[in-house]
Amino acid sequence: MEAGKRNISDIFNRANKLKIPHFQRSYVWQEEQWERFLDDMRYASRANCPYFMGSVILKQQETQVNENNVRTIIDGQQRLTTVMLFFKALFNKNETPEKFQEIFTMFNNNIILEHNYSDKPIFEKILTDQELDAKEKKSQISRCYDYFLKNIEANEINPNNLLSNVLFVGIDLLFNEDEQQIFDTINSLGVRLTTAELLKNYLFRDDIEFYNKNWRDVFEKDDEIKEYWDQEVTSGRSIRNNIDLFLQSYLFIKIQEKDLNVTSDDKERYFKVDSVFNSYKEFIAKYGLVKDLVVSELKEYASVYKNTVNPKIVEQDVNKNDYVQRLNLVMFGLDTATIIPYILYVAKKVTNQDERNKIFRYLEAYLMRRLICKKTTKNYNQLFRSFINNEINTLEKLKELIEMKGEKINYMPSDQDVEEGIKQSDLSNKQAKGILYLIERSIRSNLNSTELKYFDEYSLEHVMPKKWRNNWKDDNLTNEQENDRDDLILTLGNLTLITKQLNSSIRDSDWKTKKAGSGQNHGLVEYAQGIEIFSKYLQRDAWNEDSIKERAQELSKYSIDKVWNLEF
Repeated sequence: MEAGKRNISDIFNRANKLKIPHFQRSYVWQEEQWERFLDDMRYASRANCPYFMGSVILKQQETQVNENNVRTIIDGQQRLTTVMLFFKALFNKNETPEKFQEIFTMFNNNIILEHNYSDKPIFEKILTDQELDAKEKKSQISRCYDYFLKNIEANEINPNNLLSNVLFVGIDLLFNEDEQQIFDTINSLGVRLTTAELLKNYLFRDDIEFYNKNWRDVFEKDDEIKEYWDQEVTSGRSIRNNIDLFLQSYLFIKIQEKDLNVTSDDKERYFKVDSVFNSYKEFIAKYGLVKDLVVSELKEYASVYKNTVNPKIVEQDVNKNDYVQRLNLVMFGLDTATIIPYILYVAKKVTNQDERNKIFRYLEAYLMRRLICKKTTKNYNQLFRSFINNEINTLEKLKELIEMKGEKINYMPSDQDVEEGIKQSDLSNKQAKGILYLIERSIRSNLNSTELKYFDEYSLEHVMPKKWRNNWKDDNLTNEQENDRDDLILTLGNLTLITKQLNSSIRDSDWKTKKAGSGQNHGLVEYAQGIEIFSKYLQRDAWNEDSIKERAQELSKYSIDKVWNLEF
């Protein structure tokens, strides 16, 4: 076995044939991976420095004299397939298609990579510029290629920078070596150390006393503290330990400090989530940070983080006037943890509690208004980093920066936008539940005899069921009206919080039965009673399009005037 750094030319050696065994799974990467891959290639091209893309395991096959060398791909087929489709699209967009031939075909002009049985015909058609039929165009291979064609801008990426700087950890096996043992060892559970484990070894070495005082007492003192830092948190596309999320947040704040003069390319590199430990190590060395001072500051930020960030808020009561608790519910009930670095920045830097609350209240309004209007969260990472970089530490600065966005992608939705969003937006169950819960929490009277439960104890119910044609059929509806009803029942006006899932026999029943239940199966009167934003509608004899529109208007008024208003 040989292992070492390999660039693209090393992997795609024109003297060697690469083969994906015919029984291996088909190409499965989707837009999420393609988007990230393209972002990485843009960065690697612009920075023009080494960029590692993970490991590739190749196994030499026995061949006859005068036959080409053949290596089967044991691990890395998704990455290598994507690399070839990306470069095919890149050279076509740059109008240099001959370059692809020079790099990714063998000396006999055959394509270097032979795909598995199911994907081989489509893969080869794309790489040889042949027309695909309608069915082939729906394949993941074809969709990947089309994605790159659509999203790569001509001449935005320098292929020469990528060919020299994109690197793999290449592992080459002889034909008689056991690839399964190697594969299992590399991918076995528990092998990968967390950022925290790597970082504490790097920072403390053998200094036990320094470690006990500045790490163990902060992160590992007792079971309760360990549980807090070890709990898993959904952040963007991944699930991570709370301590790793904190360490990343601190790093994002630190690299924005003006007196360190961190270059924009370095900031971008340190921002890569998969290499937080390497980012720390390089950052500390390159910018001359004193480890002991970093440890001391980490300790201070850890205390602020623990007093501010609460992933378990979904299982706890939320005080309607506590804007930290409310924002935690937005972050962890609605998977918006990308804002955590800026929340930590504000909690640490803004000492005036009133000013801090105003910032948090405005942030909640911003996030929830955009959620109601189904505005993209795609740029939130960059946006919240810019808040730190621009030292946005007052409400006035925050409002000014948001208002500067105008009609751009990150703008604050207007009252009219919110009203239209509540009337029309088809949201996920989790999103709709979060909106309704925060409205209920905000407008709920203290005299209400029913206690509001924790966020995670509620489910969401469509009052008029999706399968309304079973028991809610109206023969007077035209086809167009039926389609309009299908759209309307997915909106917020037709949704309510309930404490328990309705029995399937009740869920699609007519309005009367759905309210009261039947036999031992309870209905909405039992499970939605006490929810102020819906309870009065339980007195109605009918629930129809007019009812949904009336309630949507009421929810709009609550949202705009009382819950996420912009008057401070």
